[in-house]
Amino acid sequence: MIETIPEPQRQISPYAIQVWRISSIISHIVTIIIFVAIIFMQQHFDWYGWIGHASYVLLAITALHSIYGIFYYPALMQRTWRYEVDAEHIHLKHGALEKTHTIIPMTKVQYVNTNQGVILRKYGLATITIGTTASSHEIPAILEEEAEMLRSQIAIFAKVTGSE
Repeated sequence: MIETIPEPQRQISPYAIQVWRISSIISHIVTIIIFVAIIFMQQHFDWYGWIGHASYVLLAITALHSIYGIFYYPALMQRTWRYEVDAEHIHLKHGALEKTHTIIPMTKVQYVNTNQGVILRKYGLATITIGTTASSHEIPAILEEEAEMLRSQIAIFAKVTGSE
C-alpha cells in the first residue's frame, strides 16, 4: 500500500501582500529612475539614438510589469502559498502559474534560521530559511511568534531524526 502525504494546509500571513507590494514598489521605482537617467543622459550627451529608443521600450515594459508586480502577483502568491511541518517532513507548496511542491525530509535538514528585514519587522513577520545538504528553502512572511515556534519545532524534529 502506497502512503500518500497530505497536501499542506497552513497559509502565510495576509500581511505578506503589503510586504511584497512595498518591496515591488521600491524595486520598480529604482528601475524606472535608472531608465529615466539613461534617457536623460542620452538626450543631453548625444549618445547613439538606439540607446534612447531601447530605454523607452524597456521603460514601457517596466511600467507594465510594475502593474502586475504590485497589484496582482503579491495577492496571487499569498493565496497559493501553503506549508506544513510534521515530525517527518516539511511540505512547501506555492505558485499559481508555475506550481512548486517541495517535500523536505527532516533527516536532511541541517539548519533553520529566521530572517526579518525592515519591512517584515514593520508588519511583525519573519521568513524561515531551512537549509539542507543540497539547497535552502524558505517559508516567507509568517507571523514572528509563529516563525520562532516553527523554527524551534523544526530544530527539535531534525535533532530527533538525527540530522543535526
